[in-house]
Amino acid sequence: MQEMTIYGVSFDMVGKQPIVLLKCVQSNRFLPIWIGHPEAAAILMRLQGASTPRPMTHDLMVDVLGEFDVKCVQVAVTELRDNTFYATITLEQNGREVEIDSRPSDALAFAVRCGAPIFAADDVVEESAIEFERSGDESDDVVDRFRSFLDDVSPDDFRQQG
Repeated sequence: MQEMTIYGVSFDMVGKQPIVLLKCVQSNRFLPIWIGHPEAAAILMRLQGASTPRPMTHDLMVDVLGEFDVKCVQVAVTELRDNTFYATITLEQNGREVEIDSRPSDALAFAVRCGAPIFAADDVVEESAIEFERSGDESDDVVDRFRSFLDDVSPDDFRQQG
């Protein structure tokens, strides 16, 4: 398993589908995961420190588990099968750990709310991650431009048009 951080949330320029971009902590590899609009808004809202007057679903989950002294140990993107990513949320209560199956988008929205570390399986990173070479100024520019785009996007950009 490789530790990851959420680098940002963006749009697939072709299909306008949200993407969460995870970055390997120990390398310059990025794992793009396509997610739904509501989950993108939930992740981005928390990353930007925004709040809602009433708890959203992921906030509610954190609050309920907290009332029962359940701690989130980690979330992990565990596999890629048939172009679909799979994830788990590992919970701990009284020394007992339980792994819960999850969509990566929900696991990540949960992780940003409870401060849980994020991991990805080595084979998922090997198969799907993109590596930016850090030797030249051009690759630094690509990462900087992407980061600039992420800084300008807001949760409202991810609301479904109906």
